[in-house]
Amino acid sequence: MNPGTIRQILLITDGCSNHGEDPSAMAALAREQGITVNVIGVVDQDIIDEKGLSEIESIAKAGGGVSQVVYSAQLSQTVQMVTRKGMTQTIQGVVNKELQQILGRSQTIEDLPPDKRGEIVEVVDELGETAGLQVLVLVDTSASMKHKLPTVKEALLDLSLSLNARMGENHFSVFIFPGKKSEVEKLLDWTPRLEALTNIFPKLTTGGMTPTGPALREALGSFKKKRSLRSLLSNDDKPFFEESV
Repeated sequence: MNPGTIRQILLITDGCSNHGEDPSAMAALAREQGITVNVIGVVDQDIIDEKGLSEIESIAKAGGGVSQVVYSAQLSQTVQMVTRKGMTQTIQGVVNKELQQILGRSQTIEDLPPDKRGEIVEVVDELGETAGLQVLVLVDTSASMKHKLPTVKEALLDLSLSLNARMGENHFSVFIFPGKKSEVEKLLDWTPRLEALTNIFPKLTTGGMTPTGPALREALGSFKKKRSLRSLLSNDDKPFFEESV
């Protein structure tokens, strides 16, 4: 099996969107284009807004991804866990599709005998280490995130260290919303070096509305631009999923 490239949007937010299009609709569009949307909700102490929680779950479900609500102190570990869980989920989906083509539509990994299932799980784990990975991190910088941004920075640097141990090629991009002059601002263009954030994050400011839908739309555009550039250079940047028709 050709591992191809796993494409993810990792949305880190602590509140409800209140400007622009429906973020769940944008997440569904991302899923159609082979991009998984994972969402981490960052909360303070026991303060969990029910509307915000519902939106976090809805975005992840529409985007075929993983959602997790955590306290700031747990963010570093959670970012790594959600990213890897999203990768595994994506690969399992591909494996299940191939199994269905070979064995019939009703067959999935769970339907196999224990010994065969174990072999497939080993393949999934191996692909998780060798597949290419593109992660666009989308960070909410609305006013309520002011005291959480240092923790977000630490979490992303920890993520970089964790994923750098993989055999596969990693590329990251970071967008924030709202930006200083627009709804969404590109903080870091596609690079294998997420640690480049070290000099950028301390300069961040918070405030304004929470345009989650427009931010997801902008993220999709960034993936398309990256693929267009790569297509000029080579034809081997194949994603796990083809675009839906």
